[in-house]
Amino acid sequence: MSERTPLLHYRLSASVNESGEHRRDEHEPRSPATVRGRSAARQPPKLNTFFGVVIPTLLSMFSVVVFLRIGFVVGQCGLYQTIVMLLVAYFIISMTVLSVCAISTNGALDAGGAYYMISRALGPEFGGSIGIMFFLANVCGSALYVLGLVEAILTTFGISDDGLSLTGSRYEALPTGYWWSLLYGTVILLLCVLVCLIGAHIYAKATFLIFIIVMVVLGTIFISFFAVPFRTVQLPSHRNASLSPTSANFTGFKLDTLLGNVQADYVVDYTTGVMMSFATVFAVMFNGCTGIMAGSNMSGDLKNPSYSIPRGTITAVIFTFVIYNLLSILISCTCDRILLQQDYGFLTDINVWHPFVTIGVYSSTLSAAMSNLIGASRILFALAKDNLLGRFLSPAKHTSASGNPWVSVLISWVFVQEQVKLP
Repeated sequence: MSERTPLLHYRLSASVNESGEHRRDEHEPRSPATVRGRSAARQPPKLNTFFGVVIPTLLSMFSVVVFLRIGFVVGQCGLYQTIVMLLVAYFIISMTVLSVCAISTNGALDAGGAYYMISRALGPEFGGSIGIMFFLANVCGSALYVLGLVEAILTTFGISDDGLSLTGSRYEALPTGYWWSLLYGTVILLLCVLVCLIGAHIYAKATFLIFIIVMVVLGTIFISFFAVPFRTVQLPSHRNASLSPTSANFTGFKLDTLLGNVQADYVVDYTTGVMMSFATVFAVMFNGCTGIMAGSNMSGDLKNPSYSIPRGTITAVIFTFVIYNLLSILISCTCDRILLQQDYGFLTDINVWHPFVTIGVYSSTLSAAMSNLIGASRILFALAKDNLLGRFLSPAKHTSASGNPWVSVLISWVFVQEQVKLP
């Protein structure tokens, strides 16, 4: 059965083989050795649409943008341009999603996700070059999320080398510096690689737990807009502290607040000192709309990839689009413009319980790092199976008894670790 096998023939053959094996099991005598052999060779169950596609795609699209940058987008662009940006961004990714849906329903899919689809549609030579870029993109993405998680942890719990507080918080406990950051990043990456080494079924359970956490955090954010009364928020200090206001207001639902947030008002980003524009804000916001390939990368671990990939990906895209628009509208109705422009972590300050948003940031970043790592390993495994680089990638073909490409996971881990080590 090759990749050129028609999808209908592929499914019929699979169902016939399953029924044939079931009939043989009923008529063959079962000895203890046979039972032990079959149970040892039995592979873990494949993933369905929800666990294999919807959850990974949702978590990849709900990156730290939803917690730390959605207010930045509204504060700079205003509500009107924010909605326009979301429409443009989701139109772009919708074209990609529809293309993935068309390719994934035209033939039998195997491990490799987007690389497998492109290589079978356009040929192995072109697909191989795209596959290498996909692999490196996932490697760099995983390293970026690991480093981002380390930075987020040290922002809350870190102390400087001279023993002084980094943030004025009372939770400082972790020493900082390059080598300490490398240690924290290595530990986080080891946690991710252990989950990926065990297999896709454990990865699905881990991401489901993170999914529940992120949904609870989002729920508390929506509740906070209605439950929290008028509040004055102290703004973080920065390089122009003498010229900037020190506090801003969470007003609750007020028409004046909404009218003050509908038009664009581009100012200097207080974290970088760079003047913002439509293009720069769109570049930041669009990062929260990517991650649509997270479910496709799991094609080899799905029960029915031709069914799950289109439906799961479209479901995740629609859900995130609705959430981003609702958050933009609620933020515009309740938060002063100064609060949005001068405090990107304001959702923590207005939440019914402040640590919720921090937990959401940690969880979403960890899931994104894990998703990129397992995606990179599946792409590398597919490249090795196609013999595009000959013996150079032949070790990556090896799998465990359950079919998990553990060598590809380890190779991907080495690449990510090298990226984490860069100063």
